[in-house]
Amino acid sequence: MQYKTEPKEKFTVIKLTDTILSSNLVPELTVLTNSILEKDPKNLVLDLSAVTNWDHAIIEQLVDAQQKYYDNNASFVICCLSSSLQDSLDATDFADMMNTTPTESEAWDIVQMEEIERELLDSDDMEFNTQD
Repeated sequence: MQYKTEPKEKFTVIKLTDTILSSNLVPELTVLTNSILEKDPKNLVLDLSAVTNWDHAIIEQLVDAQQKYYDNNASFVICCLSSSLQDSLDATDFADMMNTTPTESEAWDIVQMEEIERELLDSDDMEFNTQD
């Protein structure tokens, strides 16, 4: 599998350069996504702009990886899906489970919003008044 990695302040962008993602790439893609989760920043934006076709097993792996990120308080956003990828995703039960955006800029916005949300939810500064 061919890809380029671009570290940013709050996330890492991985741009896959293969045009076809077949099921035999699932193990390599799993290792790649897991490796980003072990670093800082552990948020991932996966740019699929070069990809024109993917196997169902790839979609399943990406859903699993995305869930693993959220379970570890990190963001995983997929961006730049071609219309053919979007159509094949929409034909699965996974379309509503995946966090996708049309552009990397929108992916950046989602990562920022999720970071703020995690900070607010993890904050001990919040006090609630309870009346009995």
